[in-house]
Amino acid sequence: MQTRINPKEAASIISALEAGVVPQRGVRHLLVGRNEEVKEVLRILDDVAAGGSDLRFWVGDFGSGKSFMLRTIEAIALQKNYLVATVDMTPTRRFYATDGKAKALYTAIVNSIISQTAQNGNALDTVFSQWINQIAQAVASEAKISLPEALSKEAQSLMTNKILDITGSFAAAGLAFEMGQAIVKYYEGVLDNDRMLKAQALRWIRGEIETKTEAKRELGINRVITDDNWFDAIKNLSELFSRLGYAGLVINFDEAVNLYKLPRRQSRERNYERILNIYNECKSNEVQHLLVNFGATRKTVFDETRGLASYGALKGRLGAESSLDSELVNTNKTVLPLKPLTNEEIYTLLQRLTEIYNLHYRAQVELSLQEVQLYMEEQLNRPGADQFLTPRAVIKDYIEILDLIRQNPAIEVEKVILSKFGQESPVQKDSADTEDDIEVF
Repeated sequence: MQTRINPKEAASIISALEAGVVPQRGVRHLLVGRNEEVKEVLRILDDVAAGGSDLRFWVGDFGSGKSFMLRTIEAIALQKNYLVATVDMTPTRRFYATDGKAKALYTAIVNSIISQTAQNGNALDTVFSQWINQIAQAVASEAKISLPEALSKEAQSLMTNKILDITGSFAAAGLAFEMGQAIVKYYEGVLDNDRMLKAQALRWIRGEIETKTEAKRELGINRVITDDNWFDAIKNLSELFSRLGYAGLVINFDEAVNLYKLPRRQSRERNYERILNIYNECKSNEVQHLLVNFGATRKTVFDETRGLASYGALKGRLGAESSLDSELVNTNKTVLPLKPLTNEEIYTLLQRLTEIYNLHYRAQVELSLQEVQLYMEEQLNRPGADQFLTPRAVIKDYIEILDLIRQNPAIEVEKVILSKFGQESPVQKDSADTEDDIEVF
């Protein structure tokens, strides 16, 4: 195996794949056949760390690896000292709304932020606590006082001015002043050991304070994060995180198909218009230290009736759908296809899965090249495989084969494989594959 894997990662990987979902940790151990994509991600992240911004769509059909690619980007970004948020689009989360759904998307983004040292989500408290200490060190150095003195009441005005100077220097004005006020309140909560004040400040930053009245009463802030200004807050956060010593902010939006499913044309167009605005700001570097990724189906992007391409101003920016099928590699595009793995890449992936499985179960299950080929032949020969068989299903079934071999060591591997598929019904559309279904919410 290319990189060493620890038992906790192995457990996370096998548990997730057995359930048919993408592991949150250890995805790098399953990274096969995406070398060009990874090189492009590394290049983008270097540009964003230098102060740029970008937006990309990762396109594929159900089970093709969109979520896996976003998790891969997350893992790479964390290693390069980014803060990362990965969010599923749902019927209650929109880019544009007037009933709180856009602010709900913002709150979901902020609440899912993780760092390399805080990967359980909701990392803001840790991030700001560390930053307060960094500011205190800077104040202590500038004022020629000790660190304890910088963290005392006597230095409160110095600390407050330092925080406001930083947030006041953002390129994106937006909510920078109000965000600075909220961070000052967070600092005052630290200074006074006032957990309630800290919590209220974090509530404002997360978009959980609903009204200006409450914000004024609790924090002395005159504005709140709303459906209209939530992306201004994102721009401010990306700059803030870079000032805190991070490379920037990466936001991954999965299940973008939920925008395609919106029943009303006007709602879809307004959401696409907001995405266009974000696209324009990211591509023109009006935003700093921000990378936005979408996991999307072809229809979501290129359908001229309901997809992003139905919005004229976006259509020209997304390119032609036919380019996705080109044999020529070009990763320097906004819309990047996730092409199927080759037979050799699938074999490599299944080999790695076997190693991870053996580590997790402390087993010694082995499959020869011929046995892996037999497994794939049996999969591909099933009725309906050409239409409905997905990498997700191949992996899930393979782990089941490993289970059978481990628990039935007296049976030949070939017989285990044949018995599995001898009882197998034709490949049917996965019950979770609703990407082409139009639902009414």
